[in-house]
Amino acid sequence: MREADLPGRHVLWRAVRGQRRDVALGAVLSMGHQTGEALVPVLIGVAIDQGVVDGDAAALLLWLGVLAVVYVGLSFSFRFGARAGERASVTAAHHLRTELIDRLLAPEGGADEGRLPGELANVATEDARRVGAVTMALIVGVAATTGLAVGAVVLLRVSLPLGLLVLLGTPLLLWLVHLLSKPLERRSETEQERAARASGVAADLVAGLRVLKGIGAEQAAVARYRRVSRDSLTATLRAARAEAWQSGVVTMLTGSFLALVVLVGGRLAARGDIGLGELVTSVALALFLIGPLSEFSWVNAELAQGRASAARIAEVLGAEHAVAHKPATTGTVPRRVEGRLRLRGLSYGSLRDLDLDIAPGESVGVVATDPADATALLRCLGRHADPDSGAVELDGTELAALDLAELRAALLVAEHDADLFEGTLLDNVAAAARSRTGAPVTAAIAASGTDEVVRTLPDGLDSAVTARGHSLSGGQRQRVALARALAVDAPVLVLHEPATAVDAVTEARIAAGVRDVREGRTTVVVTTSPALLAVTDRVVVLDGGQVTATGTHEQLVHDNAAYRTAVLA
Repeated sequence: MREADLPGRHVLWRAVRGQRRDVALGAVLSMGHQTGEALVPVLIGVAIDQGVVDGDAAALLLWLGVLAVVYVGLSFSFRFGARAGERASVTAAHHLRTELIDRLLAPEGGADEGRLPGELANVATEDARRVGAVTMALIVGVAATTGLAVGAVVLLRVSLPLGLLVLLGTPLLLWLVHLLSKPLERRSETEQERAARASGVAADLVAGLRVLKGIGAEQAAVARYRRVSRDSLTATLRAARAEAWQSGVVTMLTGSFLALVVLVGGRLAARGDIGLGELVTSVALALFLIGPLSEFSWVNAELAQGRASAARIAEVLGAEHAVAHKPATTGTVPRRVEGRLRLRGLSYGSLRDLDLDIAPGESVGVVATDPADATALLRCLGRHADPDSGAVELDGTELAALDLAELRAALLVAEHDADLFEGTLLDNVAAAARSRTGAPVTAAIAASGTDEVVRTLPDGLDSAVTARGHSLSGGQRQRVALARALAVDAPVLVLHEPATAVDAVTEARIAAGVRDVREGRTTVVVTTSPALLAVTDRVVVLDGGQVTATGTHEQLVHDNAAYRTAVLA
């Protein structure tokens, strides 16, 4: 089965199958527990018949002792059965979360397209929890079935009409409960979608809180979140009403069924067809059956919600890859990468038949008069998208023929809006470096101007950085992100506007630092910064999706009007 065709039921099946040992153990122990629970009314009935009706004190003590042993077994089976069920539930949810994270971080990408980060977090938490809970629901369902079966067998031995009533009535009741769960399943899926959307919008707004305050857009942001949150609330209330309606109707049906069992048992006792102890057993069993029948209602609700969540998880796991995955033809990047880049006939997005050769060790600036050209170029170089036609080659080999993980270690594309992570400043700089304290890290910190940031922080490199780097200013975040890219010491490095949030003096220092630290290695800087372009070996102008001019920064400033407009305006 292809991942893109992954159905929700397959996700459920894999979750259960992965925990089959705990599910089986929990089911066996729960079956024992339900069997013991069903036998308690029988033992009480026998104790009444032999110890009370017949006046046999020894028999009464014997059966009371047997009851005590049964209760010890009930305690043991319930405790360890519940433990196995909970372990299966949380472990299944954990494995699903891991699988989702692996898919989201897969080099081929594509799983996060069209989804806000908060939505994905909701899928990886709440939806994974609900699917994991299906394992516990199955254990409870097996236990409830066992309780009903044992109760029916006992009732058959007490009275054939009572036993047949339970055996024939229970399947009909379960079928009705299943039908009642369908509206809940549909509304639960909508509830989770709206809740995930609200979480995603909230996370998005919190991440951009400073920007919103800076432009005075707080009210618009609040109004947007209120609309999304109101939709989520409406969906949640509808799902809650569906669940309450289902529970209410199931309780009514269950109560009516049990009342019928008690009525039939009472009439049989009144006619003398069953004794006092058997009547007590019958009534107690009828009361006992409330538990298994109520559990079926809970099981159906959990399965309905689990199916809805499994479908959402399947959408993420089965999302199309952003780039082609060809394991049969994938090659490895050579141990020694020269760094020759070649774009031949490249068409993607706004790019049209783009041809460009970059020699090993060359430093090239790229100026795009249209930002869409820069975006398209970066996506192709980082192989976050495959071109519609043409190809990108590294040392004579097409990127599509190379292992993605190895390719991105050799050809690093540092995006303009790269986020920082929670941890220390050093953790962020050395996140992908070979060593936390090696020469590349030290050189990267100096070249990017991060050393100035270090001197302003109380704990230097050990200073704490909050999630997404919000504890730092925009310029500080940008310098740390640049240091992280430089510290990797990749054979080919592509930088996108690495110095837009710093002052002119710092920008000039960064330009010189990047030139020095990347000397002898292929470097592409996609930017309109004069300081950065001035230190490159040559500059390429992209206009209308094609290369329209090439030369040094000084030559293009004097000879190319489009370049002057893009760089100096």
